[in-house]
Amino acid sequence: MPTPDLHAIELAETAAQAFRDVFGTEPEGLWAAPGRVNLIGEHTDYNEGFVMPFALPFYAAVAVAKSESWEFHSTYGEGSTVRADSVEGVEGWAAYIAGVAWAMNESGYPVAPVRIAINSDVPHGAGLSSSAALECATLIALADLYGHEIDRAEAARIAQKAENEYVGAPTGVLDQSASLLCTEGNVMFMDCRDFSREQVPFDLTAEGLVMLVIDTQAPHRHVDGEYGARRADCEEAARRLGVPFLRDAPRDAKLDDDRLNRRMHHILTENDRVLETVEILKRGNVSGIGDLLTASHVSLRDDYEVSSVELDSAVDAALGAGALGARMTGGGFGGSAIALVESAAAQKVEAAVLEAAADKGLPTPRVFVARAAAGAHRVS
Repeated sequence: MPTPDLHAIELAETAAQAFRDVFGTEPEGLWAAPGRVNLIGEHTDYNEGFVMPFALPFYAAVAVAKSESWEFHSTYGEGSTVRADSVEGVEGWAAYIAGVAWAMNESGYPVAPVRIAINSDVPHGAGLSSSAALECATLIALADLYGHEIDRAEAARIAQKAENEYVGAPTGVLDQSASLLCTEGNVMFMDCRDFSREQVPFDLTAEGLVMLVIDTQAPHRHVDGEYGARRADCEEAARRLGVPFLRDAPRDAKLDDDRLNRRMHHILTENDRVLETVEILKRGNVSGIGDLLTASHVSLRDDYEVSSVELDSAVDAALGAGALGARMTGGGFGGSAIALVESAAAQKVEAAVLEAAADKGLPTPRVFVARAAAGAHRVS
């Protein structure tokens, strides 16, 4: 188990105090799970391809205890509490908690009612997996409370089941896998076919680099139709080719459909970019991945059509100010971008991104420096 992150501890202690204030009793434990940035490998997860996420030092923390009924409290805003007789039919933010309990029961890991208080600083709607962080924190908490030993890769699939079948968001398994399986100081290379994974050192400091995350403040939502439409395109292209997933498509495959061909081209080339990124990072050459990041963005923008004016503005401004590489990250249609930048140029790049957004009348982005943090863990 990873050493508890100090920031996760602070968030969890706030959740614990909220638990006491709302429920009048002590929680039985505190758990936390992080959001994530996907370095490269976008929309490849549901095509059984390759991904490379790392965990962010932003967490969803939960304070939990067994109870006679389901009671969920969130510290967001002025705080709100949801009570339910069962985990069926819960809506809103509490659906991500109830959905995990439902999915665990469906998967043979029975759980009973709990009280749970949540506190999170994973930016909501920024494409940094705020929902997966909440799901994974809840899952490891319920597993501990009810004595279930669940392999982390299987746990990711259970959390994905909650989001897909309960919440109704057709996401792949990348987000939950990153939250549960990433380790501090590393980016995780994962094959989404067999869930084999390798922690690859990601030492930005040694090369005088930083990774900027640019939250464009243009929210994205996975339950919107466009994400599902891209997944459906991939499934239709694979069906026409007679292969299980687009990962298996022949390199020279062509369909009589320009849109499906472009979707397929992105998946095949993005998988190649992930594999090349792994090899470059293993050689200790983080700066060498810049062109691959930028190529990924171009493919997502042009072939997969999931970028946005806000994301394109951030990426173009960062590159124009000297970033070594930049791309949108996450599902797209808003959310966040990343930029690989020499430390000395970080302020210049940030200023350029902010100026470009202002010039276009876009929301003011939030820019911060990312580091590879610890994955989901029990805090106390």
